[in-house]
Amino acid sequence: MALNPFFLQGSPGEQRLIQELINEQLRMYGVEVTYIPRKFVKKETIIEEVTSSKFDDNFLLEAYINTYEGHSGAGDILTKFGMSLRDEVTLVISRERFEDFIAPFLNSMDEDEIEVATRPREGDLIYFPLGQRLFEVKFVEHEQPFYQLGKLYTYELKCELFEYEDEVLDTSIDEIDKTIQNIGNIISLQLFSTGAQAAVSPSLSSGYVRKVFLTNDGYGYRTPPVVAISSAPSGGVNATAVAITTYRGGVYSIKEILLTNAGAGYTTTPRISFIGGSGVGAAATCGIVTNYFGMSKVNIINGGVGYSTTPNISPSLPALSPSTPSILRPVVSAAGTISQVLIVDAGLGYMGSPSITVSLPPSYSGVGTYWYNERVTGSRSGTTAKVKNWDKDTNILKVGISSGQFYDGELIVGSMSQSSYSLAYVVKQPTYDKYEQNQEFQDEADLIVDFTESNPFGVY
Repeated sequence: MALNPFFLQGSPGEQRLIQELINEQLRMYGVEVTYIPRKFVKKETIIEEVTSSKFDDNFLLEAYINTYEGHSGAGDILTKFGMSLRDEVTLVISRERFEDFIAPFLNSMDEDEIEVATRPREGDLIYFPLGQRLFEVKFVEHEQPFYQLGKLYTYELKCELFEYEDEVLDTSIDEIDKTIQNIGNIISLQLFSTGAQAAVSPSLSSGYVRKVFLTNDGYGYRTPPVVAISSAPSGGVNATAVAITTYRGGVYSIKEILLTNAGAGYTTTPRISFIGGSGVGAAATCGIVTNYFGMSKVNIINGGVGYSTTPNISPSLPALSPSTPSILRPVVSAAGTISQVLIVDAGLGYMGSPSITVSLPPSYSGVGTYWYNERVTGSRSGTTAKVKNWDKDTNILKVGISSGQFYDGELIVGSMSQSSYSLAYVVKQPTYDKYEQNQEFQDEADLIVDFTESNPFGVY
């Protein structure tokens, strides 16, 4: 039987009518979703695998829910690694709406970020407001319904619940961006907003080792050797020291010897020897002072807070004559505190207890408020991360997408807010997932085999 002669079976006018009817139906019976295109940030050059991506654009779009009876897919299932959510949804969108209102924006973007801009792509995200959930497009069906009046009018998007893998989600819509605020590998940084000046006090003695002179730096000292100083007479205090090693001209050697305690009660010059360190040939001598008082030890009263660099330390001048002020060198710990003060020269001519002034930490006060999703950088480590949450009251900064490791005591600087606070310590948290049980599995596995050892199956 011949086709109806009153219809042209595919004229532009008929196709236009069908498209308008479909658009109208979607506006009436659909829901308003947010289409979020995936942008490539980094791809491997050999197999073209996308190793990092971001989502920083959004487009409102009406969509019809094909799975109107509820989410399809496997649903919520219990696996050996915890609860897994396998919800799926099928959405129908207008081809014309996508090509006219979204594709032109995608076409204007860098080809390295967007490879296909003319249609929805697998890997893009759909924010589904009913349930406030993010779905990832897994397959785009473009031929259903199949060529009505010789044309295609819709895209059918088969979507699965989005599994976050450290992608950057920054659409500027809080309702969307914060759906992953507490998901992923998040690290909590305990910051301090106000630094504290360190305080130290000296101990004086006579019969002390004033300074150690290195007469031969030796070679092969890959690790600092133990510095052995012969004992003081009965009733005295033994002097102790540490070796500082260096690497110059392809040779490991000893750079200098610094006192940790200058001792007391020595009447003759002690002998100095070196033990261990895998090197040979080092030799040193020292001089003692028996008729004057010098700074034999520096005691830590308060290690301070916020020292990211070695501070200046200045003892007061000796009161007697002849006199020589002591020379001190503080040691800053990874936590940004002064953990020890080494003695380069114990000085000469002190009477009473001299004062010692330690300079203020460079991060004496923190400033600013970190912004959600901005990039922060460690001042010494160069480690970067994205802000997840900033609690001003507790000074806890939660960050994700961390590359590298932050150092205690360094400044954490915001790229946009220019906020700057010092890091007290890092609290590593397990992946934020209310169903995950990875830490429990890790703890149980460590009771069997400890893989933190270089060889958990042997003694080497």
